[in-house]
Amino acid sequence: MEVVPLFPLPVVLFPGALMPLHIFEARYRSMVAYCLEHDRRFGLIHHDSDDQGPFLLEESRVGSMVRIDKYQPLPDGRSLILVRCDARFEIVHGMEQRTLYYEAEVRPYLDLSHPRSDAIQVARRQTLELFDAVVASMEEPPEELPDLDLSCDLSFQLAPLVQIDTRWQQSFLELRQETHRLERLDAVFQAAVDRA
Repeated sequence: MEVVPLFPLPVVLFPGALMPLHIFEARYRSMVAYCLEHDRRFGLIHHDSDDQGPFLLEESRVGSMVRIDKYQPLPDGRSLILVRCDARFEIVHGMEQRTLYYEAEVRPYLDLSHPRSDAIQVARRQTLELFDAVVASMEEPPEELPDLDLSCDLSFQLAPLVQIDTRWQQSFLELRQETHRLERLDAVFQAAVDRA
């Protein structure tokens, strides 16, 4: 377990995905300065204050452990950063606020089991076929799609491409088996194909 800074935002970031952030609040300027001096990591955790009220450090909340890949300071103290999600975490214990920003004791949030390689390859190919069918059915398909690697977790590669509400994204982030995540994607892709 370790103590990490937390950045609550109304977004969900999946493992492997990148996200640009504009840092302007004093507390998060302080957090970014701390991260740059240490290991460049902090926890991004979904929170929408309009929907959920004040941010609370509840145990077992799941978030994304991110690393600052790029940092661009701006003249007035703000900055632009690019973060990459390395893994998932869950809050073990919320810390008393010792800094301007939130901190929590966290631990890795790992999948519970890993299916046989032949079974997961079949599931990945099925999901990819459905995804390809969705793209083919679009009136204006994207000009460029990411390279997908069937040798590693496909669910988290495809999830950022699904434009759906953040509650669905957060529940997807919390699923602890790739097969379950692929099944969730299959349902979304099949519904899109059926509507086309």
